[in-house]
Amino acid sequence: MSLLVPFHAAVLVAQEPGTILAQEPMASAPAGVTAWRIRYLTGGRDGVARQEATAVIMAPADTTGRAPRGVVAWTHGTWGVASKCAPSQGPRFFEVTPAVSAVAMGYVVVAPDYPGLGTEATHPYLIGRPTGQSVIDAVRAARAMPAANAGRRYVVWGESQGGHAALWTAMTASAAPELELIGVAAGAPPTDLAANFREASDPNARAFLTALTADSWSRYFDMPLDIGKRRTPGIIRKLASNCISSTATPRLGALVGMIALRSDLKNDDFAARTPWSQIMAENSVSPSFSVPLLLAQTREDPLVSPKVTRNFAHKACMRGLKVRWIDLPGKDHATTASQSTFATLQWIEDRFAGAPAPDDCGTLR
Repeated sequence: MSLLVPFHAAVLVAQEPGTILAQEPMASAPAGVTAWRIRYLTGGRDGVARQEATAVIMAPADTTGRAPRGVVAWTHGTWGVASKCAPSQGPRFFEVTPAVSAVAMGYVVVAPDYPGLGTEATHPYLIGRPTGQSVIDAVRAARAMPAANAGRRYVVWGESQGGHAALWTAMTASAAPELELIGVAAGAPPTDLAANFREASDPNARAFLTALTADSWSRYFDMPLDIGKRRTPGIIRKLASNCISSTATPRLGALVGMIALRSDLKNDDFAARTPWSQIMAENSVSPSFSVPLLLAQTREDPLVSPKVTRNFAHKACMRGLKVRWIDLPGKDHATTASQSTFATLQWIEDRFAGAPAPDDCGTLR
């Protein structure tokens, strides 16, 4: 069965979130890993309506253990907003997914694509609630697969856009009382969206991020793309049709588009204009959860300002959360999770083991 064959809407409404609609084994999985690409059911924008989403579920190939396995939900960074940009469809999925390492430690790893990536729906880029819901429902789907032997306890770990998704999963975890979230790890997460847009130091990356966001939100909320000049919407739509490659520099056309968009928006504060500013405020992150938190950040990240992430860490500390802060050298953004994989996996293992959570709040400046 093709994973993209749509079900009738009435069939979707009648089933519970987390229901697996289709699955297929992934022959490209690394040694020791059994993996399935799935199509599953998730709550929609309001958490009630049903829609299809796609994900990858990974489990140890050794099935001799009988105890339910802990679950690590991996929330990926930005790949794009077009349906074709779904990570599960990428040929290098396993290579560029740091959480694959957790399978060798005995965990089930579930990696949702998020709504609209891999399906016909609009992808709600940096929109917190439906994204967090899709992560929770992917964990439910993993538990519905007997071969995975997934338990009810889970940790969510993400990077960049996925850091935002991980934090929103923590904010909405109470919607799944049958599951137990025991920790959230986020590498370079956008938290205060307006501040993140304004303070990104790489102008080309900021222009591309603006294009993805404006394209997604105008479609998702069905509102006009009225920013910049007359030509600007066309530039945004074209840029947003591209997927991000972790190995290639942007094509010449994309670079030209970024430069043109920078020029068009030079005197236009996207983050201050209604309704964009309201959406940013509603989808920024609050440390309104109680589980331990890990944050990883490079000191000169050109896209997600370290200052903004550090401010969020201080807010989490003030709310009494146990915060582990991983300070990384350099100014790369896309390798935050890979640079901090070893420390993050150790932290995750300690959460499942019930060890006291480390707390760096006393030394954060």
